[in-house]
Amino acid sequence: MNKKRKEKILGMLDEHYGVEYICYLNHQKPYELLIATMLSAQCTDERVNIVTEKLFKKYTSLEAFAGVEIKELEKDIHSTGFYRNKAKNIKACANELLERHNGIVPEDIELLVSLSGVGRKTANVVRGHIYDSPSVVVDTHVKRISKKLGFTSLDDPVKIEYDLMEVLPKEHWLRYNTQIIAHGRQICMARNPNCEECFLLAQCPWGLKKRCEDLEEENE
Repeated sequence: MNKKRKEKILGMLDEHYGVEYICYLNHQKPYELLIATMLSAQCTDERVNIVTEKLFKKYTSLEAFAGVEIKELEKDIHSTGFYRNKAKNIKACANELLERHNGIVPEDIELLVSLSGVGRKTANVVRGHIYDSPSVVVDTHVKRISKKLGFTSLDDPVKIEYDLMEVLPKEHWLRYNTQIIAHGRQICMARNPNCEECFLLAQCPWGLKKRCEDLEEENE
């Protein structure tokens, strides 16, 4: 990774999207963010926020989630997809938090990933937004766009996380996810990336290659 190109990209992201890191999942309590992030697997943040608006009013404590009947919880979260597995994990996770951690969501990543249904992505979201602990969150946007920018060549989210921890300055870890989510939604969409309007195009190997291929097709 060329240092100057990396610094140029990060500077442009800061300029375009700002340096504040934003949580797109609505929550008021640490365990609510944990549950919302679990629900966000293979589901949009918008859909999760619609579901949790009612969910967190119905279940107002970890004890409520720990004691809920699985079938009822499945109905409550059905529209987020994979609802059977998510309901099972949410109930189990709530019980584990109460039994092992006195109802407190831990900051330590190893303790977090030991909870049912909690992987490194979910753990890093919680660590970053609840504890302000520098964390690299690898979601679908970060995975796709980081590869295009040449920050990683890998596909495994955990390996990408470690790549980005090496490439990115620590102070950029949290805001990089926020910036890349915004970029993935506004410009670099998965199915139809708008490369011509992308302010990062000159620094993006994937985008430059695609532009050359498009020009060749036009000239044929």
